Amino acid sequence: MSRTLPVQKNDYIDVIFEDLTHEGAGVAKVDGYPLFVPDGLPGERAKVKVIKVNKGYGFGRLIETYERSPYRVEAPCPIYKECGGCQLQHLSYEGQLLAKEKQVRDVLERIGKLEGVKVHPVLGMKDPWRYRNKAQVPIGEQEGGLIGGFYQQRTHQIIDMKECLIQQEKNDEVVQKVKEICGRYGVRAYDEGRHKGELRHVMARYGLVTGEVMIVLVTRTNELPHKQRIVEEIASSIEGVKSIVHNVNSRKTNVIMGDVTRVLWGEEVIYDFIGDIKFAISARSFYQVNPEQTKVLYDKALEYANLSGEEQVIDAYCGIGTISLFLAQKAKEVFGVEIVPEAIEDAKRNADLNGMTNASFAVGKAEEVIPDWYKKGNTADVLVVDPPRKGCDEALLKTILSMKPKKVVYVSCNPGTLARDLRILEDGGYRTIEVQPVDMFPQTMHCEAVAGLEWKEGS
Repeated sequence: MSRTLPVQKNDYIDVIFEDLTHEGAGVAKVDGYPLFVPDGLPGERAKVKVIKVNKGYGFGRLIETYERSPYRVEAPCPIYKECGGCQLQHLSYEGQLLAKEKQVRDVLERIGKLEGVKVHPVLGMKDPWRYRNKAQVPIGEQEGGLIGGFYQQRTHQIIDMKECLIQQEKNDEVVQKVKEICGRYGVRAYDEGRHKGELRHVMARYGLVTGEVMIVLVTRTNELPHKQRIVEEIASSIEGVKSIVHNVNSRKTNVIMGDVTRVLWGEEVIYDFIGDIKFAISARSFYQVNPEQTKVLYDKALEYANLSGEEQVIDAYCGIGTISLFLAQKAKEVFGVEIVPEAIEDAKRNADLNGMTNASFAVGKAEEVIPDWYKKGNTADVLVVDPPRKGCDEALLKTILSMKPKKVVYVSCNPGTLARDLRILEDGGYRTIEVQPVDMFPQTMHCEAVAGLEWKEGS
């Protein structure tokens, strides 16, 4: 490694942390050279040991903190430092919201070159704990018994846990009970190294409003030993269980679910509400894991759409129809598009469930279906996008600029790709009015945001 770098491996240096990375590590700079240090917080002065150096950045370990951030707190979770599920429990919730607002503001200015766009303070939760309605827990073995928890950071070592402080308590109860029952009947955990064993994951889904529970047992094998007895015990010992499902994943893969899904007991779906809208949730459905904040996010999207009841709306990346059905409450007509066929089936079922006849759905890539609609004369007054982390496809952005809907509402789970796409839309004739960050995932660095855009007359 060249001696021109300002630090070398195994150096001990004093630093002041300036920022946080997207993984929640503290960022310090030594003569402009960034060092990423887990557990460091902005404003803190500390001694760190340099543990790795690359050409453009390095990594360090926190040795001693001389000056603590006023936002530093003790993490309440006993396995926080081993577990990879959260990154910010050592930062107070007030500090988390300020960090996320800064993250959104910084990328809009740095990547999007959007000066002067109104970025509102982050909409957070009154209680930023116990919010997740879905647990997906890998199962392992230890001293002959089944364990389950999150993977240790950057490893495939399972950290066993009795409870997770960002999960609904009901999900903790389900995972513990299933581990205990399956262990009693001699079910072996999946060993990914040898591709042996049976039980890979336990998934629990909980309807926050309805109290309904779905349990999914993901196995490597087509059959589960003592299946009937295990299912009967689970159904009788956990209150609220409406569905027990078996998913088979026989592949050597990190993907959780396989292609074969069958109901072992009860119903195919459970139900829950976001606001006044009822949703059917199957084992494979994508459904937001924080329904309380999902309503906050979608209410803001609806506000930015500013519908009068006369508009045609297109919802790109519509999933199971969550945003589409919110919009259909106020729009004349909503057209949703989504690449996953099962999600579209769910969306149609959810429209029927709520008696909504003004929402229709199509399977396909948004960047192919929407241009085809446009060629056939189907335009939109308002276009809503809620893309995956990689942002909108270039072909879709080009179609938006050709179609020129009066308003675009961009719902984002990645501030970086949001900033990139807003720049493209601004260059094509739109003006970003305002951006509202929403905290969907407290105790982590993830931040969602809604941006409202309007077509500039004369563009």
